[in-house]
Amino acid sequence: MALVYRPMMQLSGILFSLLGWVLSCLTTYLPQWKNLNLELNELEIWTMGLWQACVVQEEGGMQCKDFDSFLALPPELRISRILMFFSNGLGLLGLLLSGFGLDCLKIGERQQEQKKRLLLFGGMVFWISGITAIVPVSWVAHSTVQEFWDENIPDVVPRWDFGEALFVGWLAGFCLILGGSLLNCTICSTEVHPSSVHYAVADRQDQCRHLETETRP
Repeated sequence: MALVYRPMMQLSGILFSLLGWVLSCLTTYLPQWKNLNLELNELEIWTMGLWQACVVQEEGGMQCKDFDSFLALPPELRISRILMFFSNGLGLLGLLLSGFGLDCLKIGERQQEQKKRLLLFGGMVFWISGITAIVPVSWVAHSTVQEFWDENIPDVVPRWDFGEALFVGWLAGFCLILGGSLLNCTICSTEVHPSSVHYAVADRQDQCRHLETETRP
């Protein structure tokens, strides 16, 4: 790996991870985990999230109502709440760990091994955060597909469909995993500091001058 790409990879990794964390937090509070279009009234669109159910009307805008009880929710929504909170917390922890391990940060510049460990732990935390963001949205998507094709439900009953929050959650998990992978890839490379390069060039010049003086008659 070219040494010049190491700071760029670290910056790309931390930016992808930051984007994934922001999208993960956004997914947690978006009410569009499931969408429902009523054939009897096409002007209304019902949506369901982890916290509330909403109805979107062309004239009246959006009206939402919070769920009354956590225990009354379906199992996939209860577990999704916990996993999304876990993903958001891990993403924040990963940003703190990997932020102190970046080469551009001058704090702890002489403790390179400690900075590498911080980058390694931060990248691993981002992986776990990405997985815990993908699992709940995939579980809700799987249950939605099962309910949509359930033959026991009469055809006249409206069916829930995928909401926009599911796609945002998949993108968040992908960005977190990609950011953690880029950060961990930079650990395998070794950085050459400008001061060491300067000393190496000066030492080479001294050796050349010494050889010249020895070869002179």
